[in-house]
Amino acid sequence: MSIKKILFTVLITTASLLPLVTNAQNKIITVSTNKIISEVQPTMWGIFFEDINLGADGGIYAEMVKNRSFEFYQPLMGWTVTQSKFNEGSVLVTNRKEANAANPRYLQITKSNTGDTLGITNEGFRGMGIKKGLRYDFSVLYRQQTNNLKLHIELLSTSGKIIGNAIVSPAEITGKEWKKISLSFTTTDSTLKGKMNVWFEGTGQIDIDMVSLFPEDTWKKRPGGMRADMIQLLADMKPGFIRFPGGCIVEGHDLALRYQWKKTIGPIEARQLIINRWNSEFSHRPTPDYFQTFGLGFFEYFQLAEDIGASPLPILNAGMACQFNTAEVVPIDELDPYVQDALDLIEFANGDISTQWGKVRAAMGHPASFNLKMMGVGNENWGPQYVERLKIFSKAIKARYPDFKLINSSGTDPDGERFNFLNGELRKMNADIIDEHYYRKPEWFLANAARYDNYPRDGAKVFAGEYAAQSDATVSINNKNNLQTAIAEAAFMTGLERNAAVVNLASYAPLFAHIDGWQWTPDLIWVNNLQSYGTPNYYVQKLFSINKGTNVVPALMDGKAVSGQDSLYVSSVIDKSTGEVIIKIVNASNIAINKIIEIKGASKLATKANVTVLKSNSILDVNNFSNPATVSPVNSVISVNGNKLNIVLAANSFTVYRVGI
Repeated sequence: MSIKKILFTVLITTASLLPLVTNAQNKIITVSTNKIISEVQPTMWGIFFEDINLGADGGIYAEMVKNRSFEFYQPLMGWTVTQSKFNEGSVLVTNRKEANAANPRYLQITKSNTGDTLGITNEGFRGMGIKKGLRYDFSVLYRQQTNNLKLHIELLSTSGKIIGNAIVSPAEITGKEWKKISLSFTTTDSTLKGKMNVWFEGTGQIDIDMVSLFPEDTWKKRPGGMRADMIQLLADMKPGFIRFPGGCIVEGHDLALRYQWKKTIGPIEARQLIINRWNSEFSHRPTPDYFQTFGLGFFEYFQLAEDIGASPLPILNAGMACQFNTAEVVPIDELDPYVQDALDLIEFANGDISTQWGKVRAAMGHPASFNLKMMGVGNENWGPQYVERLKIFSKAIKARYPDFKLINSSGTDPDGERFNFLNGELRKMNADIIDEHYYRKPEWFLANAARYDNYPRDGAKVFAGEYAAQSDATVSINNKNNLQTAIAEAAFMTGLERNAAVVNLASYAPLFAHIDGWQWTPDLIWVNNLQSYGTPNYYVQKLFSINKGTNVVPALMDGKAVSGQDSLYVSSVIDKSTGEVIIKIVNASNIAINKIIEIKGASKLATKANVTVLKSNSILDVNNFSNPATVSPVNSVISVNGNKLNIVLAANSFTVYRVGI
């Protein structure tokens, strides 16, 4: 090889090792802190919850026993009967439907010989996550004619080792009356996929129902409460609202299986279980054991919203089942009960304790109002049949509560004939807020970051109710929560924030997914029975929410909003409560970019800026249980030179700057 070729090779190799940085024509981004464009609503960034991917049962609802009341369509699903000597009828599923329509089934256990072994084992939700040294609270409803049987409760590790146990000795002969017995015990080891075994000592007969096991460390240590690590991830986001209970489960596969909030309140044992709409929706992820027990019901949703400082946003059925399934509708002349449910829910949330439903709320332990200000009527419904029913709801609710805000569906897609029809009709109705959904490729989010720049400033506001960038395709099992999707969403969100005069609420969807029980991906937070972690998408949502600010101010380059120029996407707000300007910048390119941010209009600037960067080595990087922080925010501090920030934006990054003004 010649000397020239060697030198040329060395130069090329050396250049390839240098950081790829461009000055992008040295254009300045100018932020004017004294030119307020609009307010940022307190509800701007929130969370969407739906019981999908084992989100409630097996998820945030901390009950560890699956099918605790034997009400699944296979009454012993989740349970295994063990007996040393087969005795026909030793374990009977008994149905008392006429006496208790909400919870008709129970087990009748008969043991005739002291020396025989008889027991039932529950597998939990993809196993039971058990922690060493933690107290577990067991309870059961029972009735008996004799008091000769004892119940031995054992928690078993994956290998079958007993790692926690207790003995239940029912002390009363109850006859026809049901009693509840509770006890607690502490475990000696941990396991990811344990089981609970209940075996019976002695002879006799006992009826059992509502067999329950909860860990001590629930959120706020509430008995029968929620899984604390999952709720903490939500609380850390400081969300402006929480939308519940969905999602398509609001509608149900048909109207008989729609979500009915009145059946989700009151005593746990009186809440009527139904099949989860996601039970058999996808052939690629069949989930025949997926039901809604409603241990997490509307009272608990309101309480959760209050706990994490979020406004409650319930969504109610509009008299329409899921249009992807049966498209069943209730006749117009039979819609009144549905409308009354909406009116009653507002009274349940806000009514004085002297009112019918306010009294129910108070009896459940919350005499104060939940301060409900808004509600969705219908989830992702479409067509003239939806508009017809929505008008009836709106008229009735506004007549009684004129200042109450109603959120209306614009269907399944952010464009096309279906969207155009609904958007037009809803604006004719002077809708308060229109719910738009976007499940699209990352490229769509980048291309639509300026979507709301030309939306009308008056009239209906927008709820970006469900969105998630799909790395492969919508409903694909290959979708990943990688950095690429997170960066695309961040770019789109700068456009939502810049247009806060139009967009009043926004939430990613779905929220949770169990690693062994998911039906849909991507999802914001992934869990197993013991662990949970936030995805790169979670950190984008969190960074926008905790850096929400109070007012939008302009961030311009060449006199224009920054929405794709030089592959940059920018929004800026001031926070009057902290006296800061907050600048959010996405670099969606594969090279680092040098920029100058010039801050105008501030009487005095701090000499330092707090910087938070979300980036990684590859746009395909993901977080997982082994490495939950591969893509996670990194904090630093940089100097402010006069009124300028000299910055380097890493390739495929999202950066937040906070400067005192």
